[in-house]
Amino acid sequence: MTLDDLDRALVHALHIDGRVPFNQVAAVLGTSAQTVARRYRRLRAGGVLRVVGMTDARRLGQVEWFLRLRCTPDAALAVAQALARRPDTSWVQLTSGGTEIACVIRAPGQQAPEALLLQQLPRTPRIVSVSAHCLLRSFVGGPVGWHGPADVLTQVQIDRLTPVFDPVPSEVDTREDEDLLAALQQDGRAGFAELAATTGRSEPTVRRRVGQLRGSGALYLDIDLDAAALGYHAEAVLWLSVRPARLVGVAQALARHPEAALVAITTGPANLLAKAVCRDVDALYAYLTERVGTIEAIEHLETAPVISTLKRAATTGPGRIRQA
Repeated sequence: MTLDDLDRALVHALHIDGRVPFNQVAAVLGTSAQTVARRYRRLRAGGVLRVVGMTDARRLGQVEWFLRLRCTPDAALAVAQALARRPDTSWVQLTSGGTEIACVIRAPGQQAPEALLLQQLPRTPRIVSVSAHCLLRSFVGGPVGWHGPADVLTQVQIDRLTPVFDPVPSEVDTREDEDLLAALQQDGRAGFAELAATTGRSEPTVRRRVGQLRGSGALYLDIDLDAAALGYHAEAVLWLSVRPARLVGVAQALARHPEAALVAITTGPANLLAKAVCRDVDALYAYLTERVGTIEAIEHLETAPVISTLKRAATTGPGRIRQA
C-alpha cells in the first residue's frame, strides 16, 4: 500500500494525538471528516497503521530491557514467534542474517529478565546466548514519539492538534485500570462507549479517567506503523560505545536525526542503542558514514541489519504475528 500526502498528514496527526477526533484533523488538513475516517480505516485494514495505548513502564514500577538472543538458523524463527506471542514484548525482529533476535521486554523492577524469559521460551540448546540491556533513558521511542518520514505538518498545524489535559498528579495508581488499559492496548482509538462497556464503568467516568491517565503521563498513545508503506525499506539496530562524558550529548545528537526511530542509553558494553530506518541500503550506508560516523565521541559501532519484523507494538491480536 502506497501512502499519498493526505495519508502521511494523517499519520503525523495521529503521532501528535492518537485519539484526536477526525473532524479536528479534517479542519486542520482542509478536508472532510468522512475522508479522514475513510483513510484511517483503509490504513488500519491494510495492516499499515494502528493506534496503541501504552503505559510508561517506570510509572508502573517496571523496567524495560532490550534483549539479544543468538540462535542457530533453524531455531531463530520459532523462538522469535514465541517471543512475539508474549504480551510483554515489543519490536520482535530477526537481525544479522536471521540468526539473532532483538526485542524489548518489560519486567517488574526486581525481576531478572533472563530468568523471566527463559522460563517461558522453548527449551532448546539452539539458543546460543542471551544478553539483556536495561534501557536507562530514552531520547526517541516509547513516550518520546518518533514521527520519522511522516513528519509533514507545519508547526501551526501541530499546535492545533496537540492535546491539552487538566493538571493531575504525576503519581497515579493504575491498579484498578487493568481492563481499561488492556482495551486501549488493543485499540488506542476505541470509543468511550466501547471502553465503558468493556470496563463496566459509565461513559463519563471512562472519559475522565482516560484524560487523567494521559495527563499524568502514565498512558501514552503509540503508532504501530509499517515504515515500508512510506517507502523506507532498510532498517538496522545500532550498538554504539560512547565515551561516558559525551554519552548524553551523542544521544541528543542522534535523537535529532530523522532516521533514528529509537535512541536510548543502556547498560552493557555498548552503552547507546539506536534504530535507523532509511529508504534503502544506499541511504543506510550514507547515514552510517556521513552522519553517525562523523561523531567523534563514538568509539565503536556495531550494525545489525533487520531481516524481518514479527511484532512492532506491544500487543499481538489475532493474525498480528508476521511470518519471516
